[in-house]
Amino acid sequence: MINGIVYKIRTGVSWRDLPERYGPWKTVYTRFRRYAIDGVFTRALQQVQSRADAAGDIDWLVQIDSTIVRAHQHAAATGRKGGNTGRTNRTITPSADPEEA
Repeated sequence: MINGIVYKIRTGVSWRDLPERYGPWKTVYTRFRRYAIDGVFTRALQQVQSRADAAGDIDWLVQIDSTIVRAHQHAAATGRKGGNTGRTNRTITPSADPEEA
């Protein structure tokens, strides 16, 4: 069963295309679903992570490269019906004179 689940996840085949050597696809799927709902995979991952962390095998430093983070073209909300289509990013220069503020 476990080998069938791993094979399905690694290859991305549909459950119905699972090779017969792993048993009936529906049985493997049912077991996978039951394990997922019961949290078996989550607990297994947590155990593997805690052992690797204790051994110093995990570097927990995470970095995100913002050059690949994209916003959808409609995220700016410009040009919507009734929306503001004018330029909203104005440069505000602070004044040295408190009376002008």
